[in-house]
Amino acid sequence: MPDFGPLAGIRVVELAGLGPAPYCAMLLADLGADVVRVDRPGLPADPPWPVLGRGRRSVVVDLKNEAGADALLALIDRADVLLEPYRPGVAERLGIGPEICLSRNPALVYGRMTGWGQAGPWSRMAGHDIDYIAVTGALHAIGREGGPPQPPLNLLGDFGGGSMFLLVGVLATLWERERSGQGQVIDASIVDGTASLTAFVHGVRAAGMWRDERGVNPLDTGAPYYDVYETADGEWMAVGAIEPRFFAELVRLLALDDPPPQDDRSRWPELRAALAAAFRRRTREEWTKVFAGTDACVAPILSFAEAADHPQLAARGTLVTRDGVLQPAPAPRFSRTPGRIGPAAPAAGAHSREVFEDWGVPGVDELLNGGALRDGRNRS
Repeated sequence: MPDFGPLAGIRVVELAGLGPAPYCAMLLADLGADVVRVDRPGLPADPPWPVLGRGRRSVVVDLKNEAGADALLALIDRADVLLEPYRPGVAERLGIGPEICLSRNPALVYGRMTGWGQAGPWSRMAGHDIDYIAVTGALHAIGREGGPPQPPLNLLGDFGGGSMFLLVGVLATLWERERSGQGQVIDASIVDGTASLTAFVHGVRAAGMWRDERGVNPLDTGAPYYDVYETADGEWMAVGAIEPRFFAELVRLLALDDPPPQDDRSRWPELRAALAAAFRRRTREEWTKVFAGTDACVAPILSFAEAADHPQLAARGTLVTRDGVLQPAPAPRFSRTPGRIGPAAPAAGAHSREVFEDWGVPGVDELLNGGALRDGRNRS
């Protein structure tokens, strides 16, 4: 069991899934929780998701085996948190739904992660990040004027609206449990979380400061002082000079001669053209040196491979290489109980015996011999 981080001593059972739940489990592991991923039989030897899968141990439980569900329930009985990523009703059909688990372990934090939520006419439909952010209005707002909506990878829905809100639910419930002694069920959905992330836009829209059109608002590339500009070498710089004094610094460092006023919308096309022409005069590296240490709010746009070498990220160790893989370091940072990157992502079933013995589940040999529990040498 990990002996570091603010969550040291917390036991988490993660039912294997995709995207949001594994990332939440990774964060819990980074914070010191003892996270056990429950994989299904028949998975390949190579561990899935080499970064998202870090920091935990893996067991393989065969829920089709008569003793499989009981073996998993015995593990859940000893857990503080269960992360369940299935469509509504699946866990109940498997015999590991909230009613059964909480009746056996009343202090359990039962975290359910779905796209659409546990109820509603679309709750049992399949979907992916792009679908979930589409119906919340978030995807509609991302893109340039006159162009189509632009999916922001799967960062906004899966990981922003999904993982982070599941994590908030788990941590809040653990805190509440300290007072009540009781667990509860968390219904975390990507649509709910994504909608919450748009709170700022709903507020400024209600105040008449946002238009339901892409690329015409101050923060969606509508404003020329909040946009990206190509450099002489075909690279790009990001500009976020919103406040007047930051805009003034931008103008000074670009050596713009009498540019249009910052907030004169009628002259925004003229201002954009002036900024674009200025940035095209030098390379990204040259502009990076010009703006380094200033308040112009300008930064180079780096690739994932380049990001680790940025001086600010390098000084903090924001990105590290572990097991030959570049990956983010644990965040946030703690003064007394720092997080840590745990072991590399395990192969399915690599710790079946170890975990069940560590957690005090009796009859491990019988479970292995009967096929309810599989170890890493017998995944079929």
